[in-house]
Amino acid sequence: MAKLTVSTSFSSAYRLAVLVPCRNEALTITQVVTDFRQQLPNAAIYVYDNCSTDDTATVAQQAGAIVRYEKQPGKGNVIRRMFADIEADIYILVDGDNTYEAEAVGRLIDRLINEQLDMVVGAGDRRLRTRRPTVLATAVVTNY
Repeated sequence: MAKLTVSTSFSSAYRLAVLVPCRNEALTITQVVTDFRQQLPNAAIYVYDNCSTDDTATVAQQAGAIVRYEKQPGKGNVIRRMFADIEADIYILVDGDNTYEAEAVGRLIDRLINEQLDMVVGAGDRRLRTRRPTVLATAVVTNY
């Protein structure tokens, strides 16, 4: 995986936090942490374990993530906890199942900053890019 050459303005000027809610993602979390660390070496990567019954937390910590726990089940509870706990200028929210392509994160952050946007959304479901898009899919997929 090649590291992007993107604007370096965000790498030191902004506090970046990669937020990864997880439940039973031991098989994929190392790749997620590694890929996002490669693309955003100065970002803090937080993995929030949500009642996993596998080794998600241990594997994530071994991969270099900061691991925290949310004991109240449900992804919504984890996301609320992450945004309440973590202070950053830019938040990158990704799933622990390796759905999102880390290579796109630099372009998304550049657009966020350069176009003074509040939020950008990338399509994590690779199926949205391989089938005929629906109106909803077209609205969600950004051109990155």
